[in-house]
Order: sequence, then C-alpha cells, then structure tokens
Amino acid sequence: MLKRSNSDIRKLDDAAKAGWLYYVAGYTQEEIAKKLNVSRQSAQRMVALSVSEGLIKVRLEHPIAKCMDLQVKLKESFGLRSCIVVPSADGEPSSTLGLAQAGAKEIELHLKSPQPKVIALGTGRVLRACVEELTLLNCEHHQIVALLGNMASDGSASSYDVVMRMAEHINAKHYPMPLPVLPSSKEEKEQLHAQHYIANNLKLAAQADVTFVGVGNLAVNSPLHIDGFVTPKELEELQTKGAVGEIISWVLDVNGNLIDCAVNERVASTPLKVNPEKAVYAIAAGEEKVLAILGALRSKLINGLITNEYTAERLLEQLK
Repeated sequence: MLKRSNSDIRKLDDAAKAGWLYYVAGYTQEEIAKKLNVSRQSAQRMVALSVSEGLIKVRLEHPIAKCMDLQVKLKESFGLRSCIVVPSADGEPSSTLGLAQAGAKEIELHLKSPQPKVIALGTGRVLRACVEELTLLNCEHHQIVALLGNMASDGSASSYDVVMRMAEHINAKHYPMPLPVLPSSKEEKEQLHAQHYIANNLKLAAQADVTFVGVGNLAVNSPLHIDGFVTPKELEELQTKGAVGEIISWVLDVNGNLIDCAVNERVASTPLKVNPEKAVYAIAAGEEKVLAILGALRSKLINGLITNEYTAERLLEQLK
C-alpha cells in the first residue's frame, strides 16, 4: 500500500473537516471557506475530495432510494433502456398508486418535444389513468395512434380507450383503430386489415417513435376475460398452453414467447416487433401481473418499464 506524505495527510484532514461541515453540520461552501480560512473554490474541492476518498459516505434515507436501486437492477437484468420504479402504497403491495403520475410524466416528456412524433398507445385501466393525469397541452405537431381496437364480439366498446381521451387533452391529430380486439376468424382479421384506412393506421403505428402499453394477466379477473374479449373456454385453453399475460392482446408465456393458439391467430392489434431503436414502455404493477410482466420483459418486445417497488422486487426474485 502506498504511504501518504504528510502533505497528503493534511489535505485529507482538511477534506474531512470540510465534508463534515457540509454534509453533517449543514454549512454552505461559502461558510466553510470562512471557517477554514480558504477560498470558496478550495472549499468546494475539499468537499469533493471528502467524497471521492470515501471519507464521507452519503446515504439517502427515503423510500425513493430503494426504488432507484431497483431501477438499476431491473435495467441491468433485462437490458432495458429505461426503468422507473415508484414507491408502493403501505399495506397495498399490488396498488397501482403512483403509476399513473409516473406514466403521465414520461408521456409528457415526449409530448413536449418540439420535433413531430408518432406516439402509439395501447388500452387499459392504467394507461387511461395516465392520460387523466396529463396537463392540457397543444400538440398539433404530433400524431397519436392506437395499437388496437376496443370492440368486443357483440359490438360493445371498452370504456378504457385511450387515444380519443388523450387527443382531448393535447389537441393532437389522432388515429383510432375501429376494429374488434378479436375478429371471429383469421380470415375476417385479414379482410379488416386490408381496408385502406385500417392499413394506413397499422403502418403508422408500426412507425411510432415511442410506444406505451399495459400488460394484462390471464387469470379469471383478466381484462381480456372481464371485458368480454375472450370466453371462459378460450381463457382455459390459453392457461393450459402456458399463457401468463398479454400485451395489446397478444398472448405470451412466462419466457416471452407468443403462444401458438387460436386467439393469437385472430388478434387484430398491430403486430409486435422487437426494435431496440424505438422506446416501448410497459406500465404495469401488481402481484397478479408479476409473471405477465416477466414474460413481457423476456420477450424484448418492451424496452422500458414503469412499475412499483413491490412488483420490481418480485420480478427480481423470479431470477434467483
């Protein structure tokens, strides 16, 4: 180990004093300079040295500190380009409280871009909640496009459509997808996709600069089932085949593979493609969605995640 000179030792002593005054006693750098009889620039360097030499260790005592650590671990574990973890509600680990605000903040970052953007959106309760949190903006230079329709087989529509509601908030040109989530057959889906205005919307969605989707589970309480898009028999078939979740109605297993099934043959949503160059955020949390989110992450169809602390911990546990 290299022996320090007396001069180096004195510098460290002074740095320790400056660090203690700044981080513990709460002095400003100007006050430290006066107290130690040095210039303000010297005081600033001494405080910096106290940290770089490990004389002062700063610890953030706040729930967000744990969230920031989880963000780093999730990014590294799944190769994400972006990850946001919000604190979980006390006593409610599956609560989505905070997700809507975090999702809205991320969406607004893109909406405030001066460059025209195509922003693609899924549907669902969490995404609808994100849109409700948006501030009123004038975004005439952007285009908002739906990734899927929201009609059930009986012609009824889900109340969780996002594109129309978002357009009201931001005054942007928008392109809904007037389609059933699941047409009656693969042939009907192909006929619908061949229509000129549908084909144009699908092309626009595929070119999106940024995409925001939800992740659904495939339990009895799954949105696909509750909202009438799949029958109990179809849900049972999906579960038997190992399905754990869905992204814009495309059904996945826990390893991120699309399930070979009748539902995926009929899904009218924009085809999912892995594209590391474009940001694709999933906004989801909750115990019932852990395996679904894990499948989505492993699929590489998403490269950004907004979730909560509890869900982040459960996802990392699955890797052990």
